[in-house]
Amino acid sequence: MIQAQLGKELGQPVIVDNKPGASGVIAAQYVAKSRADGYTLLYPNNGVLIAPLLNPKTESDPLKDFKPVTTVTSVPMVLVTNKTVPAANLAEFIEYAKKQPSGIMYASAGTASYGHLSTARFSQMAGLTVGHVPYKGEAATTMAVRSGEVQMLMTTPSAAMLGQVTQGHLTMLGVASATPSTVVPGVPTINKVVPGFVSEVWFGLLAPAATPDDVIQKINAAVRKVMSDDAVRVRLLPTGAVPQTSTPAEFGTIMARESAQWREIIGKYNIKAD
Repeated sequence: MIQAQLGKELGQPVIVDNKPGASGVIAAQYVAKSRADGYTLLYPNNGVLIAPLLNPKTESDPLKDFKPVTTVTSVPMVLVTNKTVPAANLAEFIEYAKKQPSGIMYASAGTASYGHLSTARFSQMAGLTVGHVPYKGEAATTMAVRSGEVQMLMTTPSAAMLGQVTQGHLTMLGVASATPSTVVPGVPTINKVVPGFVSEVWFGLLAPAATPDDVIQKINAAVRKVMSDDAVRVRLLPTGAVPQTSTPAEFGTIMARESAQWREIIGKYNIKAD
């Protein structure tokens, strides 16, 4: 969505080169070893931080291998429950969950997925006893919480899941953005009840570590100009994403903080990649 407009700002074509494999590690290693001139960039999400923590043998350290350019978009996680759960808001849900002798079950789109890690961290911070049930993809998790196989789901707000909320099959209790989100208007933030809990899937741009600062700043300025365009915002909203740019230093702080958080959760729950 931003490829053509970003190319105009930079005065040259922007080419998207998809390099799948190894949870993004192949693409990350390719960019990390590329010439540090600003012409080869990585466009990852939070997974760039998580993959090396799950596989310590991976020759990749995103905090050392890259120089942050800017965040580009973010999608907040939302918390939904089965309609039979007797809770109209998050505080009531936490109270209910704590009273269950065996705890409650939650779904994720797979072991070591972002939803798995986020829900584990939420449960830890809220003091809940939970059981994890991994499924294959987000559609399956939505059906699992609707059918009552699990009681809780923390995920990005897909059209299918929001439709289940509208139809009354699911109850939305909160959004994990730092402030109220335009993606789910009127939904209270989770951090009002669980202070400090924020969980958003971000996408951003990283450059090889030795890239000159003036090059980083040039790309940063171009991306921020593109993402400030209302037309881009309108096109993004149906995907659940909102424009969210930053300074390179701000992005670096986000990456360092999240890396420490995921390291703690992965270690505490002994989470392994499938």
